[in-house]
Amino acid sequence: MFHLRFGDRRPLDTDYCDGVNRRQALRLGTTGLLGGLSLPAIMALQDAQARPVAPRAKSCIFIMLEGGPSHIDMWDLKPDAPAEIRGTFQPISTVVPGTQISQILPKCAAITDKLTIMRSHSHKDNAHQTGRHWVLTGYRPNFNDGQAKGEPFNEIYPSIGSIISRELGQRGAVPPYIEMPNPLGPGGPGFYGAAYAPFTIDNDPVQADFAVRDLNVPAKIGMDRFQRRRRLLRGAEEIGLSHRASGRAKTMSTYYEKAMQLVTSPAAQKAFKIEQESRQTRERYGYTSIGQCALLARRLVEAGCRFVGIDHGSWDTHVDNFTSHEKALVPPTDLALSALILDLEQRGLLDETLVIMMGEMGRTPRINKDAGRDHWSQCQAVILAGGGTPAGTVVGASDETASFPTTTPYGIQDLLRTVFHLMGIDADKTYHTPQGRPVPIVNGGKTIKELIA
Repeated sequence: MFHLRFGDRRPLDTDYCDGVNRRQALRLGTTGLLGGLSLPAIMALQDAQARPVAPRAKSCIFIMLEGGPSHIDMWDLKPDAPAEIRGTFQPISTVVPGTQISQILPKCAAITDKLTIMRSHSHKDNAHQTGRHWVLTGYRPNFNDGQAKGEPFNEIYPSIGSIISRELGQRGAVPPYIEMPNPLGPGGPGFYGAAYAPFTIDNDPVQADFAVRDLNVPAKIGMDRFQRRRRLLRGAEEIGLSHRASGRAKTMSTYYEKAMQLVTSPAAQKAFKIEQESRQTRERYGYTSIGQCALLARRLVEAGCRFVGIDHGSWDTHVDNFTSHEKALVPPTDLALSALILDLEQRGLLDETLVIMMGEMGRTPRINKDAGRDHWSQCQAVILAGGGTPAGTVVGASDETASFPTTTPYGIQDLLRTVFHLMGIDADKTYHTPQGRPVPIVNGGKTIKELIA
């Protein structure tokens, strides 16, 4: 079903810095270039190269700031730019000498020594849905022939969460891929099928009556009756009903089985009970949607979840960008991210948990007539922490207006390939669609060495 390769994936004709390519190096190995290594020694080196890299991260928390946060007002300020570009915010110093971020991020400024700030992410899709699809799957949307722009597109590609779920599998009582408090959008399993679909918590943990829907057996049914129903369903499957099922029926059968695993697992149910956290802890994250989602995400990775996707919206600030960022959007995000990083560190989980925060785009350097900033994907900031990333580092730089990277521009495939590298996943692994089309996990790109500690 798939093609698998490990190790150094550069072509044999790739040149090294001394002008000798890998093919020549292998040919010349016994003539002195490699110090007189014997054939068995060369084979041993090749075998070492072929082994998969030990993963640094066991889990990933992905915070999607839906709509596109303003990189120039948060992480990459340009105080010397003209007023119509620099905006109203001032840069402040952080705990990392020489690194400055916005005054509206004081909590993150105090933990910048635990963050990696990438200022050179760039792609070429300024639309929300298609840009988010690209970010979450690594593929541009597959529009059908004759399909008008704006109509739903054929989402055949699996998302980052589904890929991690498939490659790493379940390691605890909770599902390997969970998203909240809304679906990430184009963040489903694609052609992988229902087995790798996310478990969506379509309820906000900041609500006083928060509960994960359908997680418990209804009181009027009881566990004994529930188990009898489950045995009846299994009996029906054993006589062949499930073997004849296909399409929607087969998909629903998968969903039912996953739901049953949750309902019958006390450990899984405990992981979702955010109300068991102390009042002080919940306040530290902030009684906001992103704050309580971040806290619940910590509980879920602690229980073994591989990928938690947090959807946080309203960042599309075409109007009144500065008031929105200063008053409504950034303060709860600043509090939530800083609390999450410190909590993971204190619990010994940060080294094995990769945290990523980004939007599908940045915002235009030039302020529009409505005191807003419009769509701008050519330059944006991506914030990372833990999971084998280099703490206290700034990767890349942008020009004097934060319009374009002045260092190597890194794209979506580069970022995803790096994430999978940190999690021990071979990004070149290929699966086939039901029509037989080969689809590699990541199509192109290169690992970003600066993002690996």
